Amino acid sequence: PVRERWAPAAAMEAREPLRELGGALRAVLARLREGEPSEGREPFELPRFWDALGQTFKVTSQEATKLSLAFSGPPLTSAEDCRKLSEDVQNAILAVATVYYWLPKGQGTTLRKMVRDATTEVVEGMIQLTETILSAPLESLSQEQLISTGGVWEACEQVSSLPRGEHYNQAAVASALAACLGVVKDALEEMEHALVEGQDPYSDIMEDEELGFRGNRDTYWSEADRKLLSSCVGLMKASKACLKKVLGVVKAYGKVDSPEQIAQLDDLADIANEISPSVDELALSMYPPVNELTVRLNAAKLASVLKKVLEITKTSHVCPPSEEGWVQFLTDAVDHNVNKIKNFTQGQL
Repeated sequence: PVRERWAPAAAMEAREPLRELGGALRAVLARLREGEPSEGREPFELPRFWDALGQTFKVTSQEATKLSLAFSGPPLTSAEDCRKLSEDVQNAILAVATVYYWLPKGQGTTLRKMVRDATTEVVEGMIQLTETILSAPLESLSQEQLISTGGVWEACEQVSSLPRGEHYNQAAVASALAACLGVVKDALEEMEHALVEGQDPYSDIMEDEELGFRGNRDTYWSEADRKLLSSCVGLMKASKACLKKVLGVVKAYGKVDSPEQIAQLDDLADIANEISPSVDELALSMYPPVNELTVRLNAAKLASVLKKVLEITKTSHVCPPSEEGWVQFLTDAVDHNVNKIKNFTQGQL
């Protein structure tokens, strides 16, 4: 009984290093989110960077396992052991952050962002694990602790799927474009499905007798709405075609032989990243009751982003003369749909 009475106090004391660890990890996370990689004085070697990054992620995964096991059941972990475990975790995380900081800006901002995202995810996972252990009942392995430990393992394994190899930044930009294309495809499919003749756009929402969804014409599209929305869908199709084509030329012609080529690829990734949120905004404004002015503004915004993507593509090294035809064709398609949307909504101005 005496031992039991003292156990909570001893356990609280033993876990104190974990609280300190949580604070230290949050400081690392804040620095990662705000900081910029330093331009190292030594010549940068990409293979050495990938090896070191893979190694630090592996060590971090192992430290997470050790920490979790130490707090998964009796006997109580001593304050001394807890301090040692906390130090090892902190050192592993600092090593991960240090290797990220080796990656110079000149290697490409798209690649750097992907590595930074993977790194911050590992740190966030470790913060989550320490918080879970601190809030769990004494020396018992909770479901949350198992999930948090698995979360760190998963984040650490991500390093193997990062784009690498000789054309690292080209692969990073292609990966970013493919992710945008996936989002746009989903939004387009959803809208085409909802617009099927006679389809109720809210058919997936349960009928509510009190609210009277079925009797409320605000949940249906009028004939005029449908005409306007078909041009919006045309603009969404142009977005999908644009991303598909740009992804194709980045894979076929993208080079990383000069700082200018790396910067052009980064510019393409940055502006293409604006397409999917703009498509989402347009899609949301297309649901009834349709506010024509909002639709018109969102369509204009998307068209502006698409034309910028096409312009940047045309003036970059990924667009030889043989590819200029589709750039012009898609520019015309964007203009055509926007002009139709303007004509349909003229009365709103």
